[in-house]
Amino acid sequence: MTPIGRGPLLLVVNASTAVIVPVMGMGGAMSASELLAGWAFALVYTNVTAIPALLAGPPIVERLVRRRWPFPAAVLAATVLFVAIGCLAAQAMLMWTGIAVPADFWRQYLRTMRGAFLLSVVFGLGACSYASLRERLRRSEAQLHEQQLAAVRAEQLVVEARLRSLESRLHPHFLFNTLNSISALIMIDPPRADRIVGRLSALLRASLDTGSQSLIPLGDELAMVEDYVDIERARFGSRLRCRVEAPAELRDAHVPPLSVQSLVENAVKHGIAPQRSGGDVLVSASVADGRLTIEVSDTGAGFDVAAIRAGHGLDSLVRRLDALFSAEARVNVSRRADRCVVQMVLPRS
Repeated sequence: MTPIGRGPLLLVVNASTAVIVPVMGMGGAMSASELLAGWAFALVYTNVTAIPALLAGPPIVERLVRRRWPFPAAVLAATVLFVAIGCLAAQAMLMWTGIAVPADFWRQYLRTMRGAFLLSVVFGLGACSYASLRERLRRSEAQLHEQQLAAVRAEQLVVEARLRSLESRLHPHFLFNTLNSISALIMIDPPRADRIVGRLSALLRASLDTGSQSLIPLGDELAMVEDYVDIERARFGSRLRCRVEAPAELRDAHVPPLSVQSLVENAVKHGIAPQRSGGDVLVSASVADGRLTIEVSDTGAGFDVAAIRAGHGLDSLVRRLDALFSAEARVNVSRRADRCVVQMVLPRS
């Protein structure tokens, strides 16, 4: 991870800590002095743990992965190491300065460890996945310049690098969107919080595995959609209702990674979230005349496709389809039976 990447991540960690402290204290009334004390303690623990983790965590995870450790297990091992050492160092520092009571040293240490572990796993997975994607893109660009390939091959690699760049901007989004949901669930429903962390781990792992692929099986893409929807249900509850209708014979068809997920995310953000009563999202797949059609519809008010700004998820998807299939693929937006329908059409492969 570059120094440029560590600074923003550390700011995000500190900002998230400032949000989490009052959220975790919602179960009881917190006075202003208790809130300030909670912030001060949390920020000490956060920085003492996060700074070494951001500096040394990615190399440790990469070394474990090279030794054939599964990626989630490597992140988990590094997280346990840094959380245990960081919380111990922070507790010792607070005791040395006279802020913490020596008699409560181990009780406070173990209590802090429990709360810090799940959040550290989330940040660890996101940071390592994002750093790995950035490193892959950097190596790809360096390799392109060094090899001096023929014009046709060079153009092909430029397109692949462009696709990876567009995909890498999507991965950190999953992490920070679920942070508040996980922090709230830690206090009221720890098993559910653990399940959401598992979903997020699976989603990040799948995203990382597909980082170097232009196309993946539709079945794998729909598995990522299910992980994403389950994570969002932690925030929306019964307001979010989603079902998938994809015939088994189409699940081996190939689609760009994170393409259907982007459409579902768009439906949740712009169709379901604005409605107080929530709504339905339907994902369907069909094939005709050698062309695969993926439809994501929702019961929201819809949107104007002409108003989509550059860099938006739908805009990125359109550019990815254009890079892969040129005029053979398209995205259509329409209204049908009081539903907003976004349709992705591409050659079946």
